[in-house]
Parts: sequence; C-alpha cells; structure tokens
Amino acid sequence: MFTYEIIQKFNSLELALYEYIQKHPREILYMTVRELADAVHVSTSTVMRFCKKTGCEGYTEFRFRFKMSLAKETEKRRESNSISEIMNYFKYIDNPVFDGKVNRIVSLVRDSNRIVFVGIGTSGAIGKYGARYFSMNGKFSHYIEDPFYPVMEELDHKTVVIALSVSGETEETVLLLDKLKQHGCQIVSITNQENATISRMSVETISYYMSNERIAGDYNTASQVPVIYIIEEIARRLPIK
Repeated sequence: MFTYEIIQKFNSLELALYEYIQKHPREILYMTVRELADAVHVSTSTVMRFCKKTGCEGYTEFRFRFKMSLAKETEKRRESNSISEIMNYFKYIDNPVFDGKVNRIVSLVRDSNRIVFVGIGTSGAIGKYGARYFSMNGKFSHYIEDPFYPVMEELDHKTVVIALSVSGETEETVLLLDKLKQHGCQIVSITNQENATISRMSVETISYYMSNERIAGDYNTASQVPVIYIIEEIARRLPIK
C-alpha cells in the first residue's frame, strides 16, 4: 500500500504517522481519526492529508484499504511459511533413518497377500489414491474409508494395513484398526505425530510433523504433501529389480 513514491511525498508529520501505523498495524483498524491524531500528536487535518496522499478520499477508505493490505500480507506469509515447511521436511528425511523405515515397510508389503489402506475424510481420499498407486506399481490394494466397514475373516497376518491419520487419534480409525489387529493384520501408519495412539498400534510408523491449522475449529489443514510422497516412495521401491 505504501510505495516508495508515496512515502517520498510525506512531510515530517506525515512520516511520523506512517511510522506509527507501521508499528501499530492492528490497533489502527479500530482507531478513530481523532484517536490516531492524538496518538501521533498531530492534527486531524494532517491525518486527512496523509490519507489523500495514499490515494484515499478519507480516513474511512484508508482504514479499509489498509485492512485489505494486511490481509494480503498475512496470506503471503502463510504461503511462504507453508512452502518453507515442506522444503524443510524433504531436507529432514534425507537420512538413513527415514530410508530404513521405508525399506522395512517395503519388505512387509512385498511379503503380504493383501494391502488395505484405511483413513477417514481427507485421509480416506488419500488412501483411495494410495491403493490405486500401489496397484499401478504391481501390488493390488484396497482402501477403506468407512470406519464401520465389516472386517472379513480372510484378513490375517499376511494382510498389511496402511493407516492414514493426521492426528493419529481418530476414534473411529482406532476402533477399526483394533478389529484388524485382532485378525492378526500388521498395521503400518503414516501420521503427523509419532507418539499418537495409531502410531503406537503399528509395527512401523512414519511421522511427518507438519504444522496443525484448524479451520472453523474442526478441519485440520496440515499439509498432506509428505503423506503422498511417502506413499509414492514406498510404491516405487516395491518392484524387485
């Protein structure tokens, strides 16, 4: 909102206003023109001239446009942080520990007779993709996104269940996995938390530690890019060369 050309036009009093606004961006949104003038020790006329120089008709328009500018900057920072977090994740997994975990899961999958992906919501959608991707790489797989799906007697110790859950605590998924374990199925999990219940139920687990953000208090928007990468990396290693 404040370009170099605009800032150059400010006189000393207007620069004082500019500096105050930069230091108190959130407070400005709720201040009247008189409150802002008093805070900077200038007249309301100075505030109005300041607004005019930024291309606004008055203080109300300035405050609205400033609010929109803050929202855009917040969104840019969020996108930047998300990209940085994902890039840091890929740097973090470039080590023998991660490689060893993937190889152990690959061995379990190769030796199994059945592969079943389990997940609910977004994890269910990724499980569907995972089953298709595994099948494309030569290991026919199923997926379950209904936690009340009946567990077949044919599922046994030669079945590998790949459980997907961001929190690792989804009650319906935990109960379904418990039934599958009673049939002898081997549980492999991909969760955001290493010490989650689903992780502890698993013979092998890979965690990805993305930031948890909730929308409307219910929807976890933690990035699932690592989950897709892990699934694809396991599948790519399945064919014996």
